Amino acid sequence: MDVEGAVARHYTHGSLEKTLFAALQSRGKDPDNLAIEDLADIDEFHLGWGSATEELAEDLGFEHGMTILEVGSGIGGPARHLARLLGCDVVGVDLTPEFVEVAQTLTKRCHLSGKVSFVQGSALAMPFADGEFDGAAMLHVGMNIADKAALFQEVRRVLRHGARFGVYDIMRVAEGELPYPMPWAMTMDTSFVEGPSHYRKSLEDAGFAIDLERSHRDLALKLGREMRDKAAQGGAAPAGPLVLMGESAPMRIGNVMSAVADGSIAPIEMIARAV
Repeated sequence: MDVEGAVARHYTHGSLEKTLFAALQSRGKDPDNLAIEDLADIDEFHLGWGSATEELAEDLGFEHGMTILEVGSGIGGPARHLARLLGCDVVGVDLTPEFVEVAQTLTKRCHLSGKVSFVQGSALAMPFADGEFDGAAMLHVGMNIADKAALFQEVRRVLRHGARFGVYDIMRVAEGELPYPMPWAMTMDTSFVEGPSHYRKSLEDAGFAIDLERSHRDLALKLGREMRDKAAQGGAAPAGPLVLMGESAPMRIGNVMSAVADGSIAPIEMIARAV
């Protein structure tokens, strides 16, 4: 089975840019002149959303002027967030061509093209030189990659000595069957959810030291409840799930939040350092 091809097909929408801009226009936004805030409920495609990105950025401590890699950059939300929040130059790499195209368009219309760029490629064979980056981040990507040892070896290759690498993935924290479909996979064929111990060993074997590890389960559940309450009171539902996942979004979001609530999985942050 061509897992990378299947993963790219899973995330390919077909008319994502058109659907996204229609959603923005329905909310009174100008697609030709966007601010990051206009995309807040669309382009942070991970549990904890923008709040989790901000906490990860604080823990990473990247400084102004650093060149940072985002692995599995999607449509570019965290990359743009890091660039504006920290003043970094950010390069995103993603497997899905449509995501890269939309990320480039949104970045241009957010007036950040000089700070953020994107390339299409595999996280297991990235088109970058050894030691090219001052730091890296990866948000909700490892669930689609079986060989995490190879993934982290490739990330270590492109980082300079001492660089920090932030991993924020959904990890298994208890035994039990996971309900599918999930946001990252329709079936278990392209889902590779592992526990924190597997991540730690893979990172350490690749040449990283773990400086911090913590769960964002409570944050994800709190924000999920707030979104449900807002929708129940007649507020605008988040546009992102429907834009990115279509009609299956409610079931997929419901499944992942149910599994987080029952303690099977949790969004876990790890801060590693290249040694």
